[in-house]
Amino acid sequence: MDPMKLYFDVRDIFRAPRLALSGKKILVFVQALLVGYANYLILTYVSFGLAGYTFSETWSQYGLYPCLFGNPAPWYACAVFGLGVACLFLAINFGCTAVSRITFKQLKGDEFYSSGDAWKYVKKHWHPVVFTSVSFIFILVFFFGLAAVFALMGKIPYVGEFLFVIPYLLYFFGAIFTIYTSIVFGISFLYAPAIISAYEEDTMGTVFNSYTITWSQPWRIVLYHLVLFPIGALASYIFINFWIAGFKLINCFYGCDWFMGTKLANIVAYAANIVCPASLCNALTACCAGFSSSCCIGLSGCLYAPNADLASLSGSETAAGIILAVFLFLLILSAFAYVLSICSVGETLMFIIFKKKSDDDNILERKDEDDLEEEENDDFSMDADDDAGNVEESTADDENNDSADNETLAD
Repeated sequence: MDPMKLYFDVRDIFRAPRLALSGKKILVFVQALLVGYANYLILTYVSFGLAGYTFSETWSQYGLYPCLFGNPAPWYACAVFGLGVACLFLAINFGCTAVSRITFKQLKGDEFYSSGDAWKYVKKHWHPVVFTSVSFIFILVFFFGLAAVFALMGKIPYVGEFLFVIPYLLYFFGAIFTIYTSIVFGISFLYAPAIISAYEEDTMGTVFNSYTITWSQPWRIVLYHLVLFPIGALASYIFINFWIAGFKLINCFYGCDWFMGTKLANIVAYAANIVCPASLCNALTACCAGFSSSCCIGLSGCLYAPNADLASLSGSETAAGIILAVFLFLLILSAFAYVLSICSVGETLMFIIFKKKSDDDNILERKDEDDLEEEENDDFSMDADDDAGNVEESTADDENNDSADNETLAD
């Protein structure tokens, strides 16, 4: 199939919400969020345990959304919590790479590239996803370490003053490059998945392209994001409100007195209290106090749910509420997944535009590693067919020669 026709300018960014509205892309991000969240949840509760908090008090206060930040804890508990945050971030980064790969193949015209194929690609190219950030950290640590050495040399009596002032210009431009590297480090979080998936770069190539994009396309980075964020926010708002409307419609219809009535109210209220407890709602309300008076007027938690006495639930209603909480949690993850999908698709489109603008390189027309493998397989199969044909011909010739010899002997 032919590649999708692009304008290679800001008009292509408006395609991001539509291209992101894909079951494959949302499913990939749901899988990534589930893996990352599971690691974060376990490690965060472990960090609370190491800090001396019991599981029951932590669960009663935080529920499904624990956070050690802001609580007194020893350094090793903070280290475990940081590891959980890193696992969540890494899982999202892997998901961005997979979705970027799906988007790239879709733009090339391959609509049948599956989520399984994307995860296989990520499994094969996981090194640059992890080590790109590590490389930038090492670069920054190296410059700060070098600066510390020269600063210590500046303490040498009589000589230290001159060791500071003579190479001062070197220190100055080194400081400028360190600031620039910090900016590139931030930019790499946006474009590294697209560079890895669309340009098939390794760690050093990803670092180099991050520097190149930041240097050659700074205003486009800013302006394109000024377009992507508003349309992404609008599309996410519409998507989430469709989810909420479906949730409310089920509650209104099934909650009618002719049908489930109080039973549904109990189940939904219990599930809503697990997925979005009042403590989380209060925290969000406090954060949004400057924008609105309350985000949860008339709601149980942050979800629309009838008021119910949770203490009077039967065993079957409690079990049903737990199952419903799992489904509601997956629906919430899918809403976040769509938001992340918009960002990932948008960054992939930007990178393709940047390569066209800076290098006049339409990477959609390039042969990627999958195309090259298919060509190699085709060549191999053609060679195998030729070899098989030659074998058949030689076998036929041998048979003809044998039959001729037999006829001669018979004569």
